[in-house]
Amino acid sequence: MGFERKSPADVAHALGERSRGFARARQTQASAWRRETFTMPRPDAREKAREFFARFPKAAYMTEVEQWRELADGQIEFTMRRLPTAD
Repeated sequence: MGFERKSPADVAHALGERSRGFARARQTQASAWRRETFTMPRPDAREKAREFFARFPKAAYMTEVEQWRELADGQIEFTMRRLPTAD
C-alpha cells in the first residue's frame, strides 16, 4: 500500500463525481413520490387535504402536506405528497 499524492484538481474531480452520484440517488428516490400542488381559498384547501387523506391513508401511502404557504391574495398553495401504492 503506497501513499499517492493527488493534485487539487484530482481531489476536486473526485468530489464532483461523488456529488453527482448523490444527486442521481436523490432523483431516483424523489421519483418514488407522487406530488400534487393545489391553490385555493383556505376552506377549500382544508377540505381538499381531508379528501386526500381519506383517499390515500397516511399509514398506507405515507401521505403528508409537504409544504404550504399563504399567497398575497389570501389563497393557500400547498403540495400533497404520497407513495404511489401501498405495501
